[in-house]
Amino acid sequence: MAVSANTGGQQNAGLIPKPRLTVAQIFTMSFGFMGIQFGFALQNGNTSRILRSFGADIEHLPLFWLVAPVIGMIVQPIIGHYSDRTWNRLGRRKPYFLTGAILSSIALIFLPNSGALAGILPALWIGAGMVMVMDASFNIAMEPFRALVADNLSDNQRTMGFSIQTFLIGLGAVAGSILPELLAQTGFSMEAGADGVADNIKYSFYIGAAVFIAAILVTVFYSKEYPPKEYELYHGKQESHTTAGLSEIFKDFRKMPRTMKQLGLVQFFSWFALFSMWVFTTDAVATHVYGLSGDYSTSVEYNEAGNKVSSAFGVYNFVAMIYALFLPLIARNFGRKLTHAFSLVAGGIGLISIYFIKDPAMLKFSMVGVGLAWASILAMPYVILSSSIPPGKLGIYMGIFNFFITMPQIVNGLFGGWIVKNIYEGQTIYAIVLAGFLMLCAAVSVLFVYDEGWVKMKQEKLINLNRN
Repeated sequence: MAVSANTGGQQNAGLIPKPRLTVAQIFTMSFGFMGIQFGFALQNGNTSRILRSFGADIEHLPLFWLVAPVIGMIVQPIIGHYSDRTWNRLGRRKPYFLTGAILSSIALIFLPNSGALAGILPALWIGAGMVMVMDASFNIAMEPFRALVADNLSDNQRTMGFSIQTFLIGLGAVAGSILPELLAQTGFSMEAGADGVADNIKYSFYIGAAVFIAAILVTVFYSKEYPPKEYELYHGKQESHTTAGLSEIFKDFRKMPRTMKQLGLVQFFSWFALFSMWVFTTDAVATHVYGLSGDYSTSVEYNEAGNKVSSAFGVYNFVAMIYALFLPLIARNFGRKLTHAFSLVAGGIGLISIYFIKDPAMLKFSMVGVGLAWASILAMPYVILSSSIPPGKLGIYMGIFNFFITMPQIVNGLFGGWIVKNIYEGQTIYAIVLAGFLMLCAAVSVLFVYDEGWVKMKQEKLINLNRN
């Protein structure tokens, strides 16, 4: 990849306004994210039960899930740093989409087949290794999409851009979440085979691999990126530095905007809660709702509980997909911060309500509130953040912002399992209840964030009214 010596600088005065993109162009630009989320949904809904079938203990599950945030913390800033400086025939961000898609698809195929390779290493080790490869690859593909929206859209279109991206994320996640149960209903076995994984799970991952790479190719072939000279017309001439190495990441980290620091607390509460939900919901439903006990991890009933959870995750992703389309209108009328706070409150209530469920069919109603929170978490923090970042630093700061997503997951991964075993006495439902209360804490925290872009838009609106 061609790497230039230019880095991000402040936006110059007198820039040409960015062309407004059509809804179809914005859809095409973010279509690949649908494929990423299809694979991500399969991972979120099924990794715990796959690893459990390979022999992982319940209190050790968070440690296996630690792979994702640790890899993300390392990979995303590096990918963001270099994608800011890349330009070749594919573009600036597209080379990373494509590389990540190929590697992710390979990992999706191999993860459910880890048991077949147990003659080489224990299946659990191979499975954990595949999770590591998958997470690294997801991050390579995922990080540049946030920067691409900010690259191509003006402030006035960014809420729409991130909302459409969230809609496509929801669409992919719904399909990925319901696929295992759908395949089970069409005749694929739910009983674990000799290698420990049921056929409906295996074939879900195969389909996910194909969808992932196909969706990325739509963005690669049919979306536009501005070449360096044209980019400067909209963002200003980028300052030249004598060094553009990885040490610059640490310099940028120290200079992060105030808004990013304030959003960090909001993200900590939000993503600690989400991590608990992804890791513990299957076992919480299996024990608290289905009443399973003892060594149930390879039973048909446990797989049934897992299918119900995966389908319920499909509900929250479907709600997020629809709600995302209304986020621009809601944010325009009530403000970005209030919109995000309301959504997080809904998510907190939804998670807490799982404690009171006795019928598995009721789980989908709890997921409605989670869906509102998920849509907002995927869109509003990035909308608020993007207005405070210098244009030439969009990639690196979107990558650094990922620290505030990965760090709470790492903390949860290190201590969540110990808390479940020693404080909750193995009752994972209490981890879900705590997650709900942390969502409420995130809702309070966002009210104290300085939204620079919102302030600018209000000032511009006031100036225009005074002129008229």
